[in-house]
Parts: sequence; C-alpha cells; structure tokens
Amino acid sequence: MALTFGSFLFLLAAGAPMVFVLGVAGALTLAVDGTTPMVVVAQRLFNGLDSFPLLAIPFFVLAGIIMEQGGIARAIVELATALVGWIRGSLLMVATVTATGLSAISGSGSADTAAISSILMPEMKRRGYDLDYATVTVASAGALGPIIPPSIIMVVLAMISDLSVGAMFLGGVVPGVIAAAGLLLGHWLYTGRDPARYADAEPFRWPRLGRAFRQALPALSMPVIVAGGIIGGVVTPTEAAALAVLAGLLIGGFVYRELKLRDLPAMMLRTAGISAAVMIIIGTASILNVPEMLAGWFQANVGSAWVFLLLVNILLLVVGMFMESISAILILMPVLMPIAVALGIDPLHFGIVVTLNLSIGLITPPYGICLFVACTVAQRNVMQAARLVWIPLVPLILMLLLCTYVPEVVLWLPRSLL
Repeated sequence: MALTFGSFLFLLAAGAPMVFVLGVAGALTLAVDGTTPMVVVAQRLFNGLDSFPLLAIPFFVLAGIIMEQGGIARAIVELATALVGWIRGSLLMVATVTATGLSAISGSGSADTAAISSILMPEMKRRGYDLDYATVTVASAGALGPIIPPSIIMVVLAMISDLSVGAMFLGGVVPGVIAAAGLLLGHWLYTGRDPARYADAEPFRWPRLGRAFRQALPALSMPVIVAGGIIGGVVTPTEAAALAVLAGLLIGGFVYRELKLRDLPAMMLRTAGISAAVMIIIGTASILNVPEMLAGWFQANVGSAWVFLLLVNILLLVVGMFMESISAILILMPVLMPIAVALGIDPLHFGIVVTLNLSIGLITPPYGICLFVACTVAQRNVMQAARLVWIPLVPLILMLLLCTYVPEVVLWLPRSLL
C-alpha cells in the first residue's frame, strides 16, 4: 500500500503523463507483491475497457468535433448573440450562453472551449477586451460542459457507481443553469469596473432573435435527440451518442453545408486520438488497486454526512487541480461512494457533487484543461490568465456549496420526471 501511494505521488510530482502514473504504480505494486502474476496487468487493463457504456465516449467526442466544424457551434453563437448581445460586455455573455447550448450537445468541456475560443476570441481581441479575462471567461464557460447533460464524466461515473445515466443527466440540469447564471452575473459585475471598455452592446431586436432561432433550430434538435432519448429510456447513452453523430453529420453537411466529405478522415483521426487518450487512462486505472487507507481514514474520523461532504469537496477541488477528471473518478469513487451511502447520502446527489467538483477542476491551474485550451487559442500564458480565475470560481464554488448542502436542488428534477 505504501509503495502504491509512494510511486503514484512520485510519478505525479515528476510530471509523468497520467497513463504512466496509473499503470506503472499499479504494475510495480503487483511486481513487488510477488503473489500475483504480471499477466494480471493485461487482464485488468482489458477488463477495465470491456464495457458497452464506454463506447459512448468516442461518439460524444466525434459529435463535439462535428459541432465545432459543421457550423452548429456558429449557429448557436448567433442565437446567443441575439439573446444577450445587448448586455454590457456582450461577448463575455455570449460565450457563457453559447457554452450552455453546446454543453447539451458535446458532453466535453474541452471541446466546447475550443469551439467557443475559435469563434469569439478574435472578435474579443478586435473589440479591445482584457484578453486575460476573456480567456478565463471562455474556459469557465467550457467547464459547464460536464455539468449540463449529456456529459462524458457522468457516463463514466454512472458506470462505476451503478447509477442511472438518465437520472445523472437530469440531476445536472439545475446546477448547470445556476452555474451559468452565476457566471453571467460575475461578468456583468466585472465589466462594471470599466463600462466604457465593454460598452459594445447592440440593441435587442426581436426580428434578429427570430432569424437566429430559425437558423439554430436544427442545431437545437441535437440535445433533444441525445438527452431526451436517454432520459426517456428510448436509447442507451451509447446509442444516443451515435445518433448525435449521425444528426451532426446530416445537419452540418446538408443544412449548414459547412461539413465536407473530405473533412471526415481528419475528424475521425482527431476523434481516435482523443478517445484513445481517455480510454488508455481508464484501462490503466483498472490496474491500480484502490488503497483502503483513504476509506479507513474517513470511516475512523468522519461520522457526520455534513463534515464528510465538506472534506470530499476540499479533496476533489485539490485533486482536480492536478488530475484528469476520469482518472479521479476511477480511483476515488470506489472508495468514496460506499462511505457516502453508509452516511445516508443519496448516491445520485453524491455523484452530482463529485461531477461539479471535477468540472470546477477544468479551470484551476496547474492542470485545468479548459484553461489550457483557451490560453492556447488566445495565445496567452497560463499564469497570466490564472490570476483572474478567482472571479468565475466564486459563483461556481457558491453553486457547489448550494448543491452540496441543499440536496433538493439536485434531486428535484430526477424525482419529478423519473
């Protein structure tokens, strides 16, 4: 056990890729133990991937890439501009509202961040926005991706914890809306410090909104197909993700006509690369036996659900700063979920709390993948932008605390519809 923790922490501190951190720590433990043959490493890796729900991941990744390149993201940006472009700091508002719409399609925070950055960042530069804050805004908007259904993180968490994917999706709706509203309020307050710089709002016009809505209507059908099909019990998450790909191809190719047949090989190759990176992490996490030390400490020292949730929030917020979300779920959920249930915490509520924590981790340095993507597109240094991360973190942390200690915020919608 000490060797597992020691090798894990050493490799993590040395900056090794997460797949090697998990795989080497697990294999080294088995090798030193001597009682388990090393062939078990390959068996565990294969068994970790031998799951039908995991097929949803490459389909959701491909759907996000199609959304980015097929004109779907651009149509939702136009709709968001017509909705909130009249508010001070309009493009900051548009980024958050667009992310709310894209989150209901792709299920990936990094995909949403890339799509929004590529479309809005050049215009933000042209209008003279503070680029560091613009970068943080786009990154925090992307963090809505795993919260608002569909969500790759929720699919993996539901698989690990034996929860209903449909219930998880419904549980993320209200927290997602609260988070988006909090981010919008934060942008409005921030731009109030320099109203002249952000006074680029356009008048609200109903005809423009009507045109934008009609243009975006095909794109808006994708969330209905994905989330509606899963929640309604018509399709599995994997089938819904495949339908999202099919719908995205048809909409991008025949409605918006921005998707060409020659684009497909590059899109497939990009999907394979991203999916392989996620899948190999899931496989190597299966090699690493989750130590009992953490579970034993919680059981010995924590007897209150309130205190347990507080400590879990702190733990996951720190973990999210250094570790990829799916890796954290695979390592920690088998330990934390049984303790939560033993303390009387609803497993669905706990699953959403974990999702919210790890979604916030997408913008917290040093790992924060959404922050890295946004900085790359904006050509900003991560540490330059990171000094302003606390601004969107405030509403996100407040939303997390509300959902943690008022379970009905999470459970109301699933209980009402399922």
